Amino acid sequence: MVSVVLSEAEKVYIVHGIQEDLRVDGRGCEDYRCIEVETDVVSNTSGSARVKLGHTDILVGVKAEMGTPKLENPNEGYLEFFVDCSANATPEFEGRGGEELATEIVNTLYRIFSNESTIDVKSLCINPREHCWVLYVDVLLLECGGNLFDAISIAVKAALFNTRIPKVRVLEDEEGSKEIELSDDPYDCIRLNVENVPCIITLSKTGKRVGKTLHTSLQKILDKEESLGTTRQKVGFLG
Repeated sequence: MVSVVLSEAEKVYIVHGIQEDLRVDGRGCEDYRCIEVETDVVSNTSGSARVKLGHTDILVGVKAEMGTPKLENPNEGYLEFFVDCSANATPEFEGRGGEELATEIVNTLYRIFSNESTIDVKSLCINPREHCWVLYVDVLLLECGGNLFDAISIAVKAALFNTRIPKVRVLEDEEGSKEIELSDDPYDCIRLNVENVPCIITLSKTGKRVGKTLHTSLQKILDKEESLGTTRQKVGFLG
């Protein structure tokens, strides 16, 4: 988040290194920094995760609460996202400095999860038009040191994977009144399938090096998928 002014000599050094697939810290152009993932790190949540990617540190908590299905989707539950840019993450977040970034992150997460294949939200429905599970996903930026969206997407996916939702029994009496009974067994729960939750990859193009490599790698994947017929996984980039 801190702007760095480079001399012309430093710029030339970096560009030449990238052309040789070598970055200033010794990594190749497509090499990630070490990623640490911890789950079940926050008490009083249905699921949580903490991800450290280099000097970026993200904490995500998921809380499952009962709510009412949306009118347009009466047989589905849904997710709500909230992002807090801690002032300790970078001086730029002091005051209201992080609000614009937080809004951008929230909008990006909604775009990801607007695809019906990302999460089976129908499994979150308890009674159509009456009761459903709402997953409140809280993202806290503890430290920002690059690849911010990448780390957030990993942390959200890990937290959802860690989420446990109590199983529910709907009891109906002779008069038609319904009563909801939650299981108090922590192992009697619903687990989310996060296989189709995508992870964001941030790319920086310097000259032609990254663009060329990306094109070649993507084209190989697309060629393989084209040979599989119509039932294949889709490849795309969130941008």
